[in-house]
Amino acid sequence: MKLLVAIKRVVDYNVKIRVKGDGSDVELANVKMGINPFCEIAVEEGVRLREAGVASELVVVTFGPDAAAEQLRHALALGADRALHYVTDETLAPLTVARALFKVSEQEQPDLVLLGKQSIDSDNNQVAQMLAALNEWPLATCASVLKVEAGELLVTREIDGGLETLGMPLPAVVSADLRLNEPRFASLPNIMKAKRKPLDSAPFSTLAVEVANQTRLLGVMAPPARSAGVKVGSVDELVDKLKHEAKVLP
Repeated sequence: MKLLVAIKRVVDYNVKIRVKGDGSDVELANVKMGINPFCEIAVEEGVRLREAGVASELVVVTFGPDAAAEQLRHALALGADRALHYVTDETLAPLTVARALFKVSEQEQPDLVLLGKQSIDSDNNQVAQMLAALNEWPLATCASVLKVEAGELLVTREIDGGLETLGMPLPAVVSADLRLNEPRFASLPNIMKAKRKPLDSAPFSTLAVEVANQTRLLGVMAPPARSAGVKVGSVDELVDKLKHEAKVLP
């Protein structure tokens, strides 16, 4: 069984986001970048499936600038076998990413495509759904447990009423939720080994996918600063402030 995991380069989740002075976007210059946390969970799940003998090969792929090779090397250090890097400096819309992954799926012929359920920068939560539709493959989103039994994929996901388990044939597309696993740390020996693993790089244009954005970023702004709290001396004073200042009581 062959696995394909798509990852995205984003601002590290520990970094405090700063907005550019002109409000056009967030500041990315001299900012620490990393693998999108949900994508890292998908990589970890792929590594676990391969270690369990369920999968024979794990391939990671990304679409991004030259610097995104660093995130691919990290995925290789976590246990991926080889990496594909399609280089572009453009910001890709979810549909463009899905179409590009569709092309990669045609080339690689994976039995299972794993993705993070969403990226922490745009929060679209769309690529997995679009890719499944393009491939006409079964889809399970927000997976919290993933098993392969007798050639069938079993995916447990959280729903409002509890847990739901879906069974589906392969090939399929699955997006990972936070509760699927906890990614491991890359050890120094594995980081050194990752430098010798294959990382194939090519221009994004080789996929023959039109880069078309259906939406435009009009502006970015920081949330308003919270005002300091106020202490009140009595219940009557509290009710008065809620009525006349906060205006949340009739």
